[in-house]
Parts: sequence; structure tokens; C-alpha cells
Amino acid sequence: MMENKELQQWIEQISLEHFGVPFTHEAIFNRRLTTTGGRYMLKSHRIEINPHQLEVYGKDEVEKIIKHELCHYHLHIRGRGYQHRDPEFKALLQKVGGSRFCQSLPGDKGRKPLPYRYKLVCKNCGMEYLRKRKIDPKRYRCGRCSGKLTIQTI
Repeated sequence: MMENKELQQWIEQISLEHFGVPFTHEAIFNRRLTTTGGRYMLKSHRIEINPHQLEVYGKDEVEKIIKHELCHYHLHIRGRGYQHRDPEFKALLQKVGGSRFCQSLPGDKGRKPLPYRYKLVCKNCGMEYLRKRKIDPKRYRCGRCSGKLTIQTI
């Protein structure tokens, strides 16, 4: 496992090689990152990298993530368009060979949607409405016939 000190040196080296400008702020691993490969903090200019990406996919994939975060960093420092939608960001990312998205980690399906737990049924026409959250059926009417609704737990 790589230490934060080694990560700092690695990011500084990538910054000089591919951007020609030094990275002068802090870089650390953050184990709490789960759905992203890394992030750039706007106020502190710190770069955080997900260490799970390094463990699963290796240095090549993490280097692409670092280049992505360095694009945010260098463009933000210069006052240019640093957001994903900005043409300057897209052009710089392609120029340095960074990844647009990181690989998803095995076993990580992202956020699973809640299954439907409630069913609203119209008393007149029998129309059913599935809901994830419980609502007060007295406040709503059927969209088809304007009938009263009852709630059932599935």
C-alpha cells in the first residue's frame, strides 16, 4: 500500500511532466471515497484519491484519475473553466490523457434504489400507484377518475 507521502511525490511528478506546472498543495488518500476515484477540493486545493482504485486497478488507472483531478486543479488556479462541462476542461483532459470517468469497484453497485414499499389503490377504478415513501392518501386523489385512495404496505 502506498503512503500519502509517496502519493504527494507522484502527483507532483505527474504535474510537472504533463502540465509543466508544479502542484504545490496537499494530496492524500481518502478511504471514505466510495463512488468516485478522486476529488479536488476548491477551497483548500487539496486532491484526494480513492485508495481502493489503486488496490483493484493498479497505478495506470490511478494515474488517469490523478490527471483528471490535476486538470481541475490547474484550470481552477488559473481562473479558467475547471468544471466537467467546460470546453477547456475537456480539451486539457484529452491532451494529458486523463480519464473522464473512473472504473467502478467490484461489488459496488452504486446506490441501490429502494424497492417499492407502498401501494396506493383507487377505491373507484382500482388504479394502483407504487411508492417508495409513505404518504397521506387523504391529500391525494386518483389521476384517472379523481377517486379516493387507500394505502397498503407491500
